Amino acid sequence: MTTVAAILKHKGYQVTAVDPTATIAQVSEVLATRRIGAVLVLDRTEQLLGIVSERDIVRSLAANGAPTLQMTAGQLMTRAIQVVHPGTTVEEAMAMMTAGRFRHLPVLEHDVLVGLISIGDVVKARIMEQASEVDSLKAYVAGAA
Repeated sequence: MTTVAAILKHKGYQVTAVDPTATIAQVSEVLATRRIGAVLVLDRTEQLLGIVSERDIVRSLAANGAPTLQMTAGQLMTRAIQVVHPGTTVEEAMAMMTAGRFRHLPVLEHDVLVGLISIGDVVKARIMEQASEVDSLKAYVAGAA
């Protein structure tokens, strides 16, 4: 069974983060420049405070209009975020994302941020896992024939 650790090993451990004082205009710039869907919000000691996603920004724009762009990441971020650990399986991560209707999961190891995975990472890992299983079954059937 594939784990989050395997996803991070393949994807890398880089995390894009912003300070809680960053404006949503600045956060939007980071999201667009890096072509990502969310940034983590970290304090000066690298502690995870929350996450700001494209979805958070769009919802606030719909509710508040242009003043959203002057809000800070600390004001808009989702604070109650779920996290996973390197040993979490791909299936467990996928179930969490599906049930919670979110697309990003910070990865913590011993309460230290070590990465961030997206639903795209999880789906890609699951597809690779299934392809490997299919290849194994084909080899088994071919050998048994």
